[in-house]
Amino acid sequence: MTEFLSEIVSGSKLRRASRAAKVVYGKREVIVGGGAPVVVQSMTNTDTADVIGTAIQIKELARAGSEMVRITVNNPEAAAAVPAIREQLDRMEIDVPLVGDFHYNGHILLRDFPDCAKALSKYRINPGNVGQGAKRDTQFAQMIEMACLYDKPVRIGVNWGSLDQALLARIMDDNAKRSNPWSVQAVMYEALITSAIENAQKAEELGLAGDKIILSCKVSGVQDLIAVYRELAARCDYPLHLGLTEAGMGSKGIVASTAALAVLMQEGIGDTIRISLTPEPGGDRCREVIVGQEILQTMGLRKFTPMVIACPGCGRTTSTVFQELADDIQSFLRNQMPVWKKQYPGVENMNVAVMGCIVNGPGESKHANIGISLPGTGESPAAPVFIDGAKAMTLRGEHIAEEFQSIVLDYVKSHYSPANGVINN
Repeated sequence: MTEFLSEIVSGSKLRRASRAAKVVYGKREVIVGGGAPVVVQSMTNTDTADVIGTAIQIKELARAGSEMVRITVNNPEAAAAVPAIREQLDRMEIDVPLVGDFHYNGHILLRDFPDCAKALSKYRINPGNVGQGAKRDTQFAQMIEMACLYDKPVRIGVNWGSLDQALLARIMDDNAKRSNPWSVQAVMYEALITSAIENAQKAEELGLAGDKIILSCKVSGVQDLIAVYRELAARCDYPLHLGLTEAGMGSKGIVASTAALAVLMQEGIGDTIRISLTPEPGGDRCREVIVGQEILQTMGLRKFTPMVIACPGCGRTTSTVFQELADDIQSFLRNQMPVWKKQYPGVENMNVAVMGCIVNGPGESKHANIGISLPGTGESPAAPVFIDGAKAMTLRGEHIAEEFQSIVLDYVKSHYSPANGVINN
């Protein structure tokens, strides 16, 4: 096999070597970096002072697959609510680690609300928002000291919308002295990267272990993110958190996030991700979790839920039956996963095909673990079902969807039950 083909078959490049940071709650341990699987995280958009509302949303995010959930801790009411949120989650048997998002007054809140500092599993600090002038170093040090006291990892998260202005001025002055000054864009990149690395080094000097530090340099442009993270990855070995800081709404946010993160992760860069989608009014906050999982799964980096393969439809498929069935099956599989992943290990490897006509229907169905080829326009009103490559039965009538869903469930129980002792995929 040629080197070119070998590279294609092997998939993405080796993961970038980095330290491994542990984010812990009780017996739950999430490892970020060190070659561990890329971690999907999310953030609530509730008022953190609303204990019940925030706990319910965290539960929904965790059940959707978020492996860490970040919450805003912006005032005394929010800080006071954090222990109660953790207690409510414990009562609901939700052990997802909580990350506290601090800006401006984090040093005060962590000091004045020690139960909040203890209940959180990780702190997020934005070095551009910890204080100005002489207060900056003192207030940053106070937050790091609290992390050391309670043995918490920290994400030092730099945003280009809130850069440390003193550091930016320093880099601009240095650039002005160059014989060939950098562009304004390059200066901004350097300020982001320098801020992240210098603050991580300061944290280590203050006593925080290097394996308790995660870095991020978040921007809102795809090409900017790729450029910044390539350089950041080359200049440090801390685990890296990836994500556009404001991805946007709907398809724009999904496409932008996928375009940026896919490039970086294909190069082995990135240890944890968050897809910062703006929900539509009344939209589901869990969408950002699902998109993050789907990016990783479609790239072959992780598996979270059985994949549903469905054709896009054409003039041969004027009926919407296969579209409705594909949607029903996909929703059914995702809704079952919180239970299935505990009862049926390996089920996330399953592939299901829902096809719309005879052109590719039987062939694609044979490639899946379970597939159904629905009749196209003018075809015989019969739907052959294929299991592990062989035709198993033909469904007819008005209850094809219910019958196929039952077949999928039976397949899961028979092929992924721990009682079998062997996973068949």
